[in-house]
Amino acid sequence: MGFFDLFNEEETQKETKKKGLEVNRTADTEFATENVHLDLRKEELDINKYRVETGDVTLHKDIIEEEKAVDVPVSHDQVVIEQRAVDHEPTDEPIVEEETIHIPVTAEKIDVDKHTVITGEVSAHKRPVQETEQVREVLRKEVADIESHGNTDIIKED
Repeated sequence: MGFFDLFNEEETQKETKKKGLEVNRTADTEFATENVHLDLRKEELDINKYRVETGDVTLHKDIIEEEKAVDVPVSHDQVVIEQRAVDHEPTDEPIVEEETIHIPVTAEKIDVDKHTVITGEVSAHKRPVQETEQVREVLRKEVADIESHGNTDIIKED
């Protein structure tokens, strides 16, 4: 067997396969009725969303102390005693054993008390924020592949 004999043998095998395919195709169409169909399928995405807890926020208040010094003006009475010399003026009043003058003396005292006032308000609320995430996935689908052999008249309607 020579080199050219191998080449002819491969060609003969290819022709036999082609004839076998044609025979099978003819056999399939022999038993087909007038209306035949081929189901075409494709994949679609099923996207489901769900909520997960990603953290939390705690809102509370702390108490801080600060010392405050306030200057408050206060007053008090002073008694000023003045003594002056008088030129020996005559008087009709006798000298008595006791003579008393009472002078009340006052002073302001500070009474400190505290009261509470509202100085501000902190509020918190949640709001939904819409974002877009891109999902990438490979989807497959079936498409019709129409082959014609010989002299065929094919009308394609969509």
